Amino acid sequence: MKTFVENVRIRSIVTAVPRTVRTVDEFVPQFGAEWKERFVRATGVESFHVAEDSQTTGDLAFHAAERALKACGWARDSVDALIFVSQTPDYTMPATACILQDRLRLSQNVLAFDVNLGCSGFPYGLFIAASLCRMPHVRRVLFLGGDTLSKIVSPLDQSTAALFGDAGFAVAVECDPESTERWTCLFKTDGSGAQHIIVPAGGARQRFATTERQVAGEGISRSPYDLAMNGPDVFSFTINEVPQAITELMQAAGVAPDAVDALVLHQANKFILKQIASATGFKMAKVPVSLDRYGNTSVATIPLTLCDKYGTNGTIETLRTLGTLETSQMSPASQESPMSQSLVLGGFGIGLSWAVIHLRLDPSVCQPIIVI
Repeated sequence: MKTFVENVRIRSIVTAVPRTVRTVDEFVPQFGAEWKERFVRATGVESFHVAEDSQTTGDLAFHAAERALKACGWARDSVDALIFVSQTPDYTMPATACILQDRLRLSQNVLAFDVNLGCSGFPYGLFIAASLCRMPHVRRVLFLGGDTLSKIVSPLDQSTAALFGDAGFAVAVECDPESTERWTCLFKTDGSGAQHIIVPAGGARQRFATTERQVAGEGISRSPYDLAMNGPDVFSFTINEVPQAITELMQAAGVAPDAVDALVLHQANKFILKQIASATGFKMAKVPVSLDRYGNTSVATIPLTLCDKYGTNGTIETLRTLGTLETSQMSPASQESPMSQSLVLGGFGIGLSWAVIHLRLDPSVCQPIIVI
C-alpha cells in the first residue's frame, strides 16, 4: 500500500536503553574465537544493552515518554492518544498502552492500544500516529514502543544470542495544519514467511511446550519459547524486497539518493545495510549505524539510530527511579526548521513485513539517548 500523510509534525524523539551492557567477547568461551570473527564481520555488533529480569519494555518506554513530554512541553491532559508497538509487551493481557496511560498520568479520555509488530513497527506506528492526528478531536499522539528481546533469545543460539539488544522509545506527534510537508509512505506484508522469524510457543496456537533447550543446528540450542530465526531466508527476503520498496518510495516522493540526507534503516546487520545501500544508490556515509554498540533492537532500531545520530548532547544516565533532567540537557522542542533533513526510514523483518517512509525531520527533535 502506498499513501501520503500531511499536516503533521514530530515534536520529540527519545530512546532509552538499559544500563547493563554485554559484549560479543563474553560469548567467545562458548562459541569460539572463529565464531566471533565471523559474527562481528557479518553483523557489525560488538556490544548491546540488556534489560534486567525485572525491567520491561514498558519501563523503558515509560522513561522515554517522560522525557518526550518534557522536551516538547506537553501538558499530560493534552495528549489525545497513546499507541504502544512491541512484540515483548509487559503482559499477554492487558495492553501495555493501558498500563502506560496510568503510569504517565494521562487523561482517561486518551485513546490507547497496542500494536504487535517488530522490525517494521516503527514506520507502521509512525503512520498510525500521524493518521490519528488527522482525526477530529485528536491533536497530540504519544507513539511508544520498543522490545526486550534478550528475554526470549536462547543464550545457546550462536545466531541470535549476541545479536539482539533491548531499548524503548517515545515519539511525540502533533497535528499541524500549517505544515507544508508531506510524508510518502509504503507498506507491504508477506505472511507466507511468518515461520522465518518466530517464537513458536506461548500463544494460543501452542500454549504449552517443553522449556528444555534442544539442539536445532550446529551451535544452536533453543526451546519453543525462544526466538527462532531462519537467517538465509530472511536475508534473501530482505535483499530481494527492501531495495525495490525503497526505490518505489523515492519515485513516489520525487526524490533521488543525492537529495536524501540519510537512509535510516532497521539495524538488522551490517552486511544487509551495505547491500541495501548499494542496491538503492546510497553511499554508506548516508546510512547511519548504531548496531555496533546497541545490537538489533527490533522496533526500536530506527528511533535509536536517529537519536544516536542527531542527539547532540551525548548520552544521559538517569536513575532507575525517574530522576530529574534539567531543561538545559534537552534539545528544544521542534519548530518547522529550514535545516530539516530529508530522510528515508525503512523497517523490515518479522512478519514478514516491511515499510518505508520519506519525510523531513528537524534534527533538534532527537534527544540524547538515556540510560535507565
